Amino acid sequence: MSIFRFHLTRPLILNNRILSIFSIVSVCILSSCGGGKKTENSLTEGLIEYNITVVDISHPMAGFAPSSATVKFKESKFELEMSTMGIFNTTFISNPSNQTLTQMVKFMDIKSACIQKKTDLDSENGGYELKLEETKETKKIAGYNCKKVKASLLSNPAVKFDVYYTNELGMENINELSPYRSIKGMLMQYRVKKFGLELCFTADVVKNTPVKDDAFEVPAYYKIITRKEMQELFDQLFADFKN
Repeated sequence: MSIFRFHLTRPLILNNRILSIFSIVSVCILSSCGGGKKTENSLTEGLIEYNITVVDISHPMAGFAPSSATVKFKESKFELEMSTMGIFNTTFISNPSNQTLTQMVKFMDIKSACIQKKTDLDSENGGYELKLEETKETKKIAGYNCKKVKASLLSNPAVKFDVYYTNELGMENINELSPYRSIKGMLMQYRVKKFGLELCFTADVVKNTPVKDDAFEVPAYYKIITRKEMQELFDQLFADFKN
């Protein structure tokens, strides 16, 4: 009888050990090995199409604002491209690895680029400094699970708006050079202010498509100018549009 019990219980012990090992592996996959953040739709490379609305429609430049934007991202880098009336193109390239944000403008025979370092960006972002408060609320945007963040402007706390981001796209440090640097994920609904005009971006479509490395480089035929020269260029272009 004791021999029978030995042979009967040994497989049970082995099975329990196998189940224990399986449980440990499962926990690793769901937590430390993935954090539960990634899904089968997760991408570190692809394309996002955004709809754009102007926050203050009474702004003198509101009529010249683009209505959509396309973002190409690859790991922590991204390129955001907008077009106004199909003739005025603005592109931003964020590269956290070398701590630069590049703005390119293409209009008729004008092809200019301004490359800003992190120190310049920290000063500029200080003018749009935000208080960001994580919440437990979520919603789906463009098919992705997004977390809600309550945002308010530090210089004017009465200005409040909601921000949504997802952990399923890009890398955690993709916002390092923006006012949203504390958010570790791709922004799917947010606001940004550049040259006095505040815009709201909302993701509409996400595409799983390869992105070439040269998407994050300034073409050789662009003229490199300073931030002040870029501001003067915008001022002159908008003055010409008004006339």
